[in-house]
Amino acid sequence: MKITARPPWLRKHRRLTPEVMRTRRQIDQLGLHTVCESARCPNLGECYACGNATFMILGDHCTRNCAFCAVDHGPPQVPDAQEGEKIAAYAGSNGIRYAVITSVTRDDLPDGGAGHFCLVVGDLKRLLPDLQIELLVPDFQGLRESVETVTALPIKVFAHNVETVQELYPRVRRGANYLRSLDVLKIVASLRDGQELPRIKSGIMVGLGETEDQLMRLFEELAAIPVEILTIGQYLQPSKFNAPVHRYYEPDEYELLREKAVACGIRHVVAGPYVRSSYLAEKAYRGSL
Repeated sequence: MKITARPPWLRKHRRLTPEVMRTRRQIDQLGLHTVCESARCPNLGECYACGNATFMILGDHCTRNCAFCAVDHGPPQVPDAQEGEKIAAYAGSNGIRYAVITSVTRDDLPDGGAGHFCLVVGDLKRLLPDLQIELLVPDFQGLRESVETVTALPIKVFAHNVETVQELYPRVRRGANYLRSLDVLKIVASLRDGQELPRIKSGIMVGLGETEDQLMRLFEELAAIPVEILTIGQYLQPSKFNAPVHRYYEPDEYELLREKAVACGIRHVVAGPYVRSSYLAEKAYRGSL
């Protein structure tokens, strides 16, 4: 398949300003990992310049090897029991009010890492009681107990990305299951008992070969849960070893996708070429209120 070259307007340059380098040094000195670095996020320079980062817990080696993802696949690492305290140290010294915490997938752990999420959130709230937290979690292999455990934490947003349409899972998300991911989000919805929090959030990439009909079905299925926040961004091939881009969406197409998702019943949709699940996450949360 011949791949269309990335259009010039879709080239976001990383500027290694003193502010960016300061953020990077602080994170490295604390021995922390960010999905910004590990997943080669195009927004790294913009976010690091403001001191913002999405912290990735449970190591930086994923037990899965999704075709779209740049995070390293390898032997899992021993969880760091001080991870929450280290994140709190960074957030406290930088005046962070809203933190997004994600993780690699840990299929080697009996609970998928849910217990470690509890430890991290517990330490964060103990040290920074006013900190607002969004969790972007893996599927925990569909374990209801793990999903329930994380949903019960004092968080503002429970996020789990479906990433793409069901038909592309065998090629793009090896080891994952579309229906299982929907079930994770449904469990959260069933536990809220009429309450507004935590907000339920998901994210997808476009440009992997999905069709409009497939996207519409995905929007409808997410809205039925209900997912209240959805992010839609362009898939950008992080390396030659990852899945190729099938096409680049034009800027005006993202507004059409946003309108269609909202029309299906999703309360707040953020769509754009550089949109990622944790990009401007606090703003998205506020927009869903």
